[in-house]
Amino acid sequence: MNTMIHPIASLGADVATGLIGHEEMVERLLVALLAGGHVLIEGPPGIAKTRAVKRLAAHLPGSHARIQCTPDLLPADLTGTQVFRPETGSFEFMPGPLFHALVLVDEINRAPPKVQSALLEAMAESQVTTAGVSRRLPDPFMVVATQNPIEHEGTFPLPEAQMDRFLLHLSLGLPEAEQERAILDLVSAERASPPVLDAVQVTAETLHKARAEAAEVHLSPALKDYIVRLVMASRPGGVVAAYVEHAISPRGTLALAAAAQARAFLKGRDYALPEDVTALAPDALAHRLVPTWAAIGEGRTGRSLVAEILTAVEPW
Repeated sequence: MNTMIHPIASLGADVATGLIGHEEMVERLLVALLAGGHVLIEGPPGIAKTRAVKRLAAHLPGSHARIQCTPDLLPADLTGTQVFRPETGSFEFMPGPLFHALVLVDEINRAPPKVQSALLEAMAESQVTTAGVSRRLPDPFMVVATQNPIEHEGTFPLPEAQMDRFLLHLSLGLPEAEQERAILDLVSAERASPPVLDAVQVTAETLHKARAEAAEVHLSPALKDYIVRLVMASRPGGVVAAYVEHAISPRGTLALAAAAQARAFLKGRDYALPEDVTALAPDALAHRLVPTWAAIGEGRTGRSLVAEILTAVEPW
């Protein structure tokens, strides 16, 4: 298999153009796109989270939408609602922003629980239900949500059930001094001469073909065993079990396997390697386990526990 025949395999460089220091985030977005999953990006404001998603959307089939979450948001603001048409004397459904191929949900933790519930149905079932009627969402359909870790007032932390629906959870930090200078130069150049984005468009047919081929990437029995052993390390009797309140569910196993296949596809391979698993394990597993209060008191987090698992569990 040669993935270079598919434009999706070379999108990373195009999307990363105009982004500084975010090659890994771009790769993760493409991994989720190929695996048919959703992404939660956590990081401080002003580090180009929204910019990255918009650049990706410019290449993809279908339309895209951005939802700015606020505490007064209603489910109908996402799903759409019935509107009365006086000229016909009947109600007509007006679809909301979820009826787009790529939906950017900014500051998702500012949305109230009812809105998060509506979003959960869309992410899990690719449909929304209004007035007792379920309506299918576009295919492809992908949610990229962001949240600001430094904001706590007026926020509603995502429940574990919704966190588990994200294929990947990315944690971004502030750039280094060298990257900061490069960002300054880039933005100054864009202000002087706004760039014209000549985006290569990926058709829905091409994307579906790429997804099918990514799903056929070979996972050896030994690699499957490695993925299972990583997950079981969070369960009773595992190396970090004493620090875990809720262990990683089987959905984590499936997510890590699918993500590893997608990463191998992007690398031009028809087989996955342990490096695909270890590279993606923190983003695919850390948000699926809940540390105990004692572990949190000791400074342990989901990511640090996954790091301990990766150190303790050998690939072979």
